[in-house]
Amino acid sequence: MIEDIIMHNRKFVAERGYEPYETSKYPDKKLAILTCMDTRLTELLPAALGIRNGDAKIIKNAGGVISHPYGSAVRSLLVAILELGVEEIMVIGHTDCGVQGMDGEKMVAKLESRGIPKEHIDIIRKSGISLEQWLGGFESAEEAVKESVESLKNHPLMPKDIVIRGFMMDSVTGELSSLS
Repeated sequence: MIEDIIMHNRKFVAERGYEPYETSKYPDKKLAILTCMDTRLTELLPAALGIRNGDAKIIKNAGGVISHPYGSAVRSLLVAILELGVEEIMVIGHTDCGVQGMDGEKMVAKLESRGIPKEHIDIIRKSGISLEQWLGGFESAEEAVKESVESLKNHPLMPKDIVIRGFMMDSVTGELSSLS
């Protein structure tokens, strides 16, 4: 599959397919979106929101949540604010999210079944990390969005003039519902 993608990329560049997507690194709408990596949202989310290339910074992770106050999602949002002019943040969860109800213990068992040595898992646990919690999901996507919004609003490094709101998106229709 990767080789097919590389071949497509070479053709795309040779035929100058990138020209309609040219823009700057600064988001035209001064907007950042934190959302889930779900494949259904790849084209649906921008289309449903009227977002085009260059309009917004889109940060994606499993569940579209803030899982650590000093993790990569928060870092990316702060860079977007401090360096790229973002003034508003949308946290967007979605229906039928695969992270909802995900069992951390089962995820650890899957690591072991994929050949990750128990010694590696034990080393991580001894360093103070609960793999079950880290790999676990959430019970409610709506509550996870609300918690992420509150985490950002109360973050000690988040400028207070940034507008931060939470939403849920229907993963079939793209309908957006406000949570905050």
